[in-house]
Amino acid sequence: MSTPDWFSELLPAELNQQQIDQLFQHYELLIRWNQRMNLTTVKAGPETVVRHYCESLFFAAKLPAEENGISVIDAGSGAGFPGIPMAILKAGWTVLLVESNQRKAVFLRESSRNLPNVSVLAERIEDRNARGDWLVARAVDPREILENVPRLAPNVGLLIGEDDFSAIRSDSRIAWAEPVRLPWGDRRLCVYGSTWNTST
Repeated sequence: MSTPDWFSELLPAELNQQQIDQLFQHYELLIRWNQRMNLTTVKAGPETVVRHYCESLFFAAKLPAEENGISVIDAGSGAGFPGIPMAILKAGWTVLLVESNQRKAVFLRESSRNLPNVSVLAERIEDRNARGDWLVARAVDPREILENVPRLAPNVGLLIGEDDFSAIRSDSRIAWAEPVRLPWGDRRLCVYGSTWNTST
């Protein structure tokens, strides 16, 4: 089945057809599995595409990192956001999806089967030992994420609301770049930071 026009037209113009098709394959699987388990509460259709896929792609595009050779840990990946769209947009990155919910981890493995730069780990992020270049998260308590920086990665990226960022902005362990506002309203931000001592 080919990707419908309505789906393609909502996505960023710089994506190629293969990337669009990969995103739609994940979307189809997400909608199908969501009938049996709670992967997302967002209504199927354009709302899901914008909230999950477009936000994750925007977040990945703004991440201040090289095009190749970057390793990303997506903490509490859930249904694969932002990790799977990141991996599709940035084929030169390796993305580890960490999800403690076993059923969601099964979905992540199934939905990333054709993405060679994605791997899945079914455990709590607190139990993770190996390091990456970036620790990213969406819809996870940002304070929990910061507790794992720089142990897991020297850099952190979060998709969060303005109020959540206000609560962590003064954290002295992290040097934050100026936040990037998502273009779809809802007072949501992409925030990126690094530990002061990245050799830790």
